[in-house]
Amino acid sequence: MSIETKVLTVQNYINGAWLAPKSDNYVVNKNPARINEEVGSVPLSNEEDIEAAVVAASEARKKWRSMTGAERGNVLFKVASIMEERVEAIGTMMTREMGKTLGEAKGEVTRGIAILKYFAGEGMRPVGDVIPATDPSALMYTTRAPLGVVGVISPWNFPVAIPIWKIAPALIYGNTVVWKPARETSVTASLVMICFHEAGIPAGVLNMVIGEGRIIGQTIAEHKDIHGITFTGSNTVGKQVGQTAAARGAKYQLEMGGKNPIIIAADADLELAVEATISGGLRSTGQKCTATSRVIVVKDIYEKFRELLIEKVKQLKVGDGLDGTTWLGPCANQKQYETVKHYIQKGLDEGAKMVVGQEQQDDKSMEGYFIAPVVFDDVTSHMAIAQEEIFGPVLTLIKADSFEDAIALANDTQYGLSASIYTKNIGNALTFINETEAGLVRVNAETAGVELQAPFGGMKNSSSHSREQGQAAIEFYTSIKTVFIKP
Repeated sequence: MSIETKVLTVQNYINGAWLAPKSDNYVVNKNPARINEEVGSVPLSNEEDIEAAVVAASEARKKWRSMTGAERGNVLFKVASIMEERVEAIGTMMTREMGKTLGEAKGEVTRGIAILKYFAGEGMRPVGDVIPATDPSALMYTTRAPLGVVGVISPWNFPVAIPIWKIAPALIYGNTVVWKPARETSVTASLVMICFHEAGIPAGVLNMVIGEGRIIGQTIAEHKDIHGITFTGSNTVGKQVGQTAAARGAKYQLEMGGKNPIIIAADADLELAVEATISGGLRSTGQKCTATSRVIVVKDIYEKFRELLIEKVKQLKVGDGLDGTTWLGPCANQKQYETVKHYIQKGLDEGAKMVVGQEQQDDKSMEGYFIAPVVFDDVTSHMAIAQEEIFGPVLTLIKADSFEDAIALANDTQYGLSASIYTKNIGNALTFINETEAGLVRVNAETAGVELQAPFGGMKNSSSHSREQGQAAIEFYTSIKTVFIKP
């Protein structure tokens, strides 16, 4: 396989080798900006492929975990070094396969490299504590044991960064991995897998099986020899994965949906608040779990904010992500395009007013899955567009009677992933931090933005209440072992 090839035929990666799926069936992934352009053929694997990957991962466990953390870290450093040479190629493929702008795609690859380097360094960190024993002749301490085989199920919206922030900690802490990338972005995933292969990762330590979630994802959740499952995706699928894993006693970690609010307080810097709302809500075509969706504005400055937001959103250019003048690309695939269109119509049916986007929605001149940014006014909190995750370039404006009302509106959802506020008042900021029900709260910054060295995860129905990234990652990928020694 070569990353220079324009149209790839991708294979599974099992036990250090590129293998055709047992079914010998493939599906073609196409460019969402040019829907007749083929990007690559990807496998439609089945349970036999997963079984082969799990066997390989199980057989590789003992040798991999017996290596030192420094040795495992050196492999990750090599992967990062190879990937650094391929930022342009991987980023370009990502743009062709799922539509985000090339600048964003290359930024994501660069972030994946940084995550690899961060966790490579974690191989040299302390992993336990010495604990005083009541017996003066004894030594007591804690250490960490890897889970074993970890199943990684990653989504299409961040096909490089999200799998890497799951795979890298799994590997550094001594686990082996069976990875199911999103079928829709499997060509991009294969370019990441090539980097691991060329870095010399031992056979069986990292395996990739491509196929539909209802078969591959479900089999991973059910498999008795997969000891932990880390999942990012929709709430519906995530809950199914969690229930299946829990039923057999496997450890699981779920990062699911968000309906993230940004509060614009009466004293906010409106220019900065509008900029953050647009960036947080519309970058990546709104296809981020942390994307701003609900824009809650205190009534005192509602009209001023509204007019400035409308003016700025109308200036955004929609187009092919490979065009350097494009600000936001298409929806990643036809299914997501149809979902967003459904919610736009639902917003209109429920009585919300579309103040930006109507003319562009009627424009049929563009070939791909393009949806121009939409801003809804006159939105109430009970509407579906204010409660359900849309995952598209749609902003909903909600008027709050007071700052206290704004906090209540921000919490009025089943989700609790990310939330933001714009204010100059330290009292408002502290109240927001204390009372907002979200795992990530940001003051005078957009909702979308996850630092790789910090814990990430949500509250309520946004997650399984576990955390990814940073030093928090060790909690999922290992178990604490308490050791008591007497001479």
